[in-house]
Amino acid sequence: MSSHVRKQDDQPSLPVPHADDYIAPAPRVSVQAFCESVATAVAVKAAAEDRRLGKAHLTVQMGGVATAIENYRTVPTPNVIILETEGGSDILAGLDDLASVCDPGTRVVVIGTAHDAAPYRELVRRGVSDYVIGPVVPLDVVRSVCSLFSASEAVAVGRVIAVVGAKGGVGASTVAHNVAWAIARDLQLDSVVIDLDLAFGTAGLDYNKDPLQGIANAIFSPDRPDTSFVDRLLAKCTDNLSLLAAPASLDRVYDLGADAFDAIFDTLRMTTPCIVLDVPHQWSGWTKRVLVGADDILVVAEPDLANLRNAKNMLNMLKGARPNDRPPLYCLNQTGMPKRPEISAGEFAKAIESQPIASIPFDSRMFGTAANNGQMIAEISANHRTTRMFLQMARQLTGRGETRKPKGSFLAPLIRKLRSG
Repeated sequence: MSSHVRKQDDQPSLPVPHADDYIAPAPRVSVQAFCESVATAVAVKAAAEDRRLGKAHLTVQMGGVATAIENYRTVPTPNVIILETEGGSDILAGLDDLASVCDPGTRVVVIGTAHDAAPYRELVRRGVSDYVIGPVVPLDVVRSVCSLFSASEAVAVGRVIAVVGAKGGVGASTVAHNVAWAIARDLQLDSVVIDLDLAFGTAGLDYNKDPLQGIANAIFSPDRPDTSFVDRLLAKCTDNLSLLAAPASLDRVYDLGADAFDAIFDTLRMTTPCIVLDVPHQWSGWTKRVLVGADDILVVAEPDLANLRNAKNMLNMLKGARPNDRPPLYCLNQTGMPKRPEISAGEFAKAIESQPIASIPFDSRMFGTAANNGQMIAEISANHRTTRMFLQMARQLTGRGETRKPKGSFLAPLIRKLRSG
């Protein structure tokens, strides 16, 4: 049984998540919340829209533990029950009564207040899986529910990073492949690159691999892909980097459904610390789903007007669709091209309202040599500033390069609870 205590600020606010604040998605579970305050009900309903609870079925009712007890006298209990207590009722007695109508295996999350009289250890003794001190924001609810189903010993397993171009031909695939290389080689994270451009993907060329099988075999398999099946499709690039290559064939038309890649991503999340998606520049149900569902997103743009417009539209859409996630990032590529008019990085940032995480200079000789040889930039020139840029981008996308402000001890609320008992 997992138990957590969190102390929120006096006023609910939406914190900006960091790259290393990883929350694994919840499986297909049923969640029912019983809220005593409208503010908590609103927060829980907003949490239900979060991508990490996309597979969960979450409903909200007004009323606390008494309403829950009455409700479950006649209907089965869900996988998770969320109970809000405002301190006016005896939560311990209520939990005892709830246990009499609860099905085995149901997990209970209690949203309380700093003034609750019930000692934390007594809540745990009655089977409470998580205790959150309100007021809560949607991310608190997401984290609480998802943590019930993620292994406590799992560290950053299954982070998905999506890289996409603001326009075709801006070098997004090259950036994706080099960043993945840095993640695997320099950060020593086991990683998989998935080339999602099934008809024209270049990952096989960039890594100098020509595997007979790849992502298409998983998509068109009649059976749900399991770990052993996906492992057989992977081409080994380095000790820590594998490739799920695109067929790069026009033998068939790839009209894919919105959930075409869900099963593959779910399988890889179970075993692979970092999954880098090379997303083609197109707009369809599945590309939108892939981007919105990723843990982190990098948009690659060149410094011109069309890229500026597209990047702004994409970043705004993704921010709106993922309100509880870290904002998507972007970088500028092929800057400083001779004789080409460009929008400066400062002007680009002013229009986007955020700074690029990198501005990669135009270097046709080095990038052309790498592409023709099937090599990464780090293999061509290990100490080149572009190599260092890719490493810095890898650190930012994986949370290995951010500095975080120190927080108060998370044990403080627990100690206060125990002392009050």
